[in-house]
Amino acid sequence: MNYSVSLTKLVEKMELESLTPSIDISKIEVTDTDVNRPALQLAGFFDYFDNSRVQVIGNVENAFMQTLPKEQRLSIVKKLLCAKVPCIIFCRSIMPEDEFLDEAIEKGVPIFSTRASTSSFMAELIRWLHVELAPRVTIHGVLVDVYGEGVLIVGESGIGKSEAALELIKRGHRLVSDDAVEIKKVSDDTLVGSAPDITRHLIELRGIGIIDVKTLFGVECVKNTQTIDLVIKLEEWSKDADYDRMGLEEQYTEYLGNKVVCHSIPIRPGRNLAIIVESAAVNHRQKKMGYNAAQEFVKRFNENLARMRENNNNEE
Repeated sequence: MNYSVSLTKLVEKMELESLTPSIDISKIEVTDTDVNRPALQLAGFFDYFDNSRVQVIGNVENAFMQTLPKEQRLSIVKKLLCAKVPCIIFCRSIMPEDEFLDEAIEKGVPIFSTRASTSSFMAELIRWLHVELAPRVTIHGVLVDVYGEGVLIVGESGIGKSEAALELIKRGHRLVSDDAVEIKKVSDDTLVGSAPDITRHLIELRGIGIIDVKTLFGVECVKNTQTIDLVIKLEEWSKDADYDRMGLEEQYTEYLGNKVVCHSIPIRPGRNLAIIVESAAVNHRQKKMGYNAAQEFVKRFNENLARMRENNNNEE
């Protein structure tokens, strides 16, 4: 599915000044995450030109335009504006010529200005567009920030996900989303989770109803977005199931083509889910820092076994 972001939202986010206020931008949508500096186009080369991208003009492009004869410059500007690009943004507070603005108004292409330098502005704009236009999926689960690790708790309805999240919040961790988690793929390595507007900062507890975490526990207990680093899958305990006792090999689950480490946790009466989730988050963080407790155990076991064999050989 292709996503879009309104040009109005982009203007507000990037704090742009409109140089063509008479143009209505409320219906203009940006659909491309890439941004273009039209250097080749200003030189007259329009082959492979992608007119769906936001166009950014900096000092270099503006200086080149000033070297062109007026008629040639106006001809290039007309050709660029006829391509119906979403908008053109001038950086470093550069002011285009009146002929440029008049032609833009006639063609209905909005022109904006920003004080930011071209490179830094483009970097921030591309980053923001990648988040806004990222592929996404909404799943049933709870997302909590535990010691800086984004832990996604999933499982069947009524298994105790919200209760575990509430206990984690009371232990000083932060809620991102309960019940519905919107996951965005912002890069090939990163998934970011957030809550739908309607359920943000709210938790549903069966028998009690809806509670507002932000109001009850304070703003330090909630967070709007969080990268997803670990998935905890809660499932009913079964004596016939074979559960991982060592953790030597990581198990993964996949969202939007990205793999995330996943632990299946069997649920039995008396198990403290909050402590289990905390321990899983810390252990995952420790592994990312280069220490694996399971591998250390195997190393100690092998060393102890080698010593026992050596002692037996000496006794013989």
